[in-house]
Amino acid sequence: MLLIKNATLINEDRIYRASVVVDGQLIKEICEGNEVPSVHCDEVTDAEGLWLLPGVIDDQVHFREPGLTHKADLHTESRAAAAGGVTSFMEMPNTMPLTITIEALEDKYRLGAEKSVVNYSFYMGATNSNLDEIRKVNPEEVCGVKVFMGSSTGNMLVDNLETLSGIFSEVPMLIATHCEDEATIRANKEHYKSLHGDDLPIQFHPLIRNDEACYRSSSFAVELARKYNSRLHVLHLSSAREMELFSNSIPLKEKRITAEVCVHHLWFTDEDYAEYGNRIKWNPAIKSKADREALLQALNDDRLDVVATDHAPHLLREKEGNCLKAASGGPLVQYSLVAMLELALQGKLSVEKVVRKMCHAPAELFRVRRRGFIRPDYFADLVLVDPSAEWKVNTSEIESKCGWSPFEDTTFHHRVLKTWVNGELVYSDGNVNDAVRGQRLLFDPF
Repeated sequence: MLLIKNATLINEDRIYRASVVVDGQLIKEICEGNEVPSVHCDEVTDAEGLWLLPGVIDDQVHFREPGLTHKADLHTESRAAAAGGVTSFMEMPNTMPLTITIEALEDKYRLGAEKSVVNYSFYMGATNSNLDEIRKVNPEEVCGVKVFMGSSTGNMLVDNLETLSGIFSEVPMLIATHCEDEATIRANKEHYKSLHGDDLPIQFHPLIRNDEACYRSSSFAVELARKYNSRLHVLHLSSAREMELFSNSIPLKEKRITAEVCVHHLWFTDEDYAEYGNRIKWNPAIKSKADREALLQALNDDRLDVVATDHAPHLLREKEGNCLKAASGGPLVQYSLVAMLELALQGKLSVEKVVRKMCHAPAELFRVRRRGFIRPDYFADLVLVDPSAEWKVNTSEIESKCGWSPFEDTTFHHRVLKTWVNGELVYSDGNVNDAVRGQRLLFDPF
């Protein structure tokens, strides 16, 4: 058995001194204060002065396998996740081939079992013509159905009203949506091209993919969900205007409509395009400082329910060109936890809130079975953090296959020291244990 002793636990909105006993894959007991474990532990980690957190659950990543493995794959990106304290991920369906059949979905699960050093789940993708395949999905074995209700990567735009109505009325599982209105984006693009020509710099990206494009699509998704009482989760919200669509008046477990915000929308603003250029080009676009402040406020008052990354690696050569040509997306999973803890250090939110939004809330929202909390009989997905380590992100330490990060040369003041997945030490002091394999996430029904 493993004893992690003298830690400062940050768990379930409390900060307290405790030791945790791990028996195999599971947490056996939590000994608060000076309590002594009831069993002998032959392995001991002294966590004096360190924080012990539940493992982060990232509900939105793109690990690019199969078909796009020149820039990322399940092994390299799960290594990056482990190094960042992310013990479970939910991966998107716009791979090659698209994950739009049961066969393609199960192929990805086989790849996950073979390659991932952390726990995994994969979304089933929706198209205008695969509702029959979606009906076959087992909600206890798959995190959700992904619907691109706007411009998408991989020809997965779902814009047929009959199909959307079928998905929202018939699918018993969580429906996760990318919301940007395609018609608005096209009109904005043509408008700015007519004024400035085809070679539009990155500063036009948030003008083309503006708050109107986001709001039109998000509000339509919310309208459908309310009409059919669907279980809707709106991904990577980016604008102040969209915050009016979401509620904080009921507990998360009772919400039928939930909302996610990503680290980059909480960290950067449109003023940062001048320095970072296409490295911070995402869809939806990073917007104004006022939008960022509204997102932080909504995160604090619980209209925004979870924090994720939309980790979406590209090679740097794919990020070259103007705002119409450069690929959208970038790697974030290795630095998401320390970035959010940095925002807490700056007074933007509490450390307890960071843990709730990155660990507890994804588990509650998706009903992940026995994960997301430090509790007896839960899986021992744990992260040990040094809260007083000042360090700078070095390119040589980046685990993602693409080899870069928008956080290069950023100074952080917290550092992930160790990560356990199902009781196994997968990351320790800069080294990933490639022998560890994560498990398929399971879900309780809605």
